[in-house]
Amino acid sequence: MRLVFMGTPAFAVPALRQLVLSNYDLAAVYTKQDKPTGRGQELSFSAVKSIALEFGLKVMQPCSLKKTEAQAELTALAPDLVIVVAFGQILPKEVLRLPRYGCINIHPSLLPRHRGAAPIVSTILCGDKWSGVSLMQMDEGLDTGPIIAQNHVLVRDDDTAGTLSDKLSLISAQMLVDVLPRLAKGTITQHPQDETQATYFKPMAKEAGEINWNLPALDIWHQVRAYQPWPSAFTRFNGRIIKIIEAMPRETECTNPVGSVVPLERGCGVNTSHGILELRRLQIEGKQVMSATNFLNGQRAFIGAILPS
Repeated sequence: MRLVFMGTPAFAVPALRQLVLSNYDLAAVYTKQDKPTGRGQELSFSAVKSIALEFGLKVMQPCSLKKTEAQAELTALAPDLVIVVAFGQILPKEVLRLPRYGCINIHPSLLPRHRGAAPIVSTILCGDKWSGVSLMQMDEGLDTGPIIAQNHVLVRDDDTAGTLSDKLSLISAQMLVDVLPRLAKGTITQHPQDETQATYFKPMAKEAGEINWNLPALDIWHQVRAYQPWPSAFTRFNGRIIKIIEAMPRETECTNPVGSVVPLERGCGVNTSHGILELRRLQIEGKQVMSATNFLNGQRAFIGAILPS
């Protein structure tokens, strides 16, 4: 089976690596174009491009697969199957129909729940107890194609978007190589998604991480975990941004105003509309991540402050 792989971030790397180690015929790897980063604006490769070059694979970086010339290049590669993992472009119908076995997508959620751009973030934001990976036959809709395979994963209380992403990426890689032989033999039964159960999550901006202390502590805890490592949940104190890296909700009620920083036996917490959010690890602008206790040693005025909502 001749494959084309399309992916961009680190989440897609284990799947690509597993295909190489399984000796699949990879005609090319498609990834997003290089982008300038840092003060020097030097071009930065995607995680997928870096590993593809390491394996000596052909790398393609069209600005859009909607263009005729890009589709002609893909046609010339004659793929039997296109595998898509967080590529970053919507595939037009001409591309979807090109391979013999169509295009399949690895999506890190239990579809039809959490369709869209940030399924792992939305899983934690919603407080779901289960996450997982869906292998889907792609159609022209947004994550609407029939399901080829699914695998469930328990979401732990200490999971962040980062740790859950790492788990799901490894699981997806193994699922992919398990499914491909059956796909080639035609022994897979696809299952349509239940549209009545579908949920969507829009792309998020950096500003989404700012904490509203009028929310319950439980919801803010979900936010802290969902937005770690990016964009990070944050608040403001004395004109500086403080990122909340780790926290834990408490049912304890407090008569202080919402947003008040209160002392706790292991540091401090913030009063919310329901319960107190215990702050365990923080990072103030220009400093390293530190425990709440160490943070307070340098920011004594933090206790008793009222944080903005």
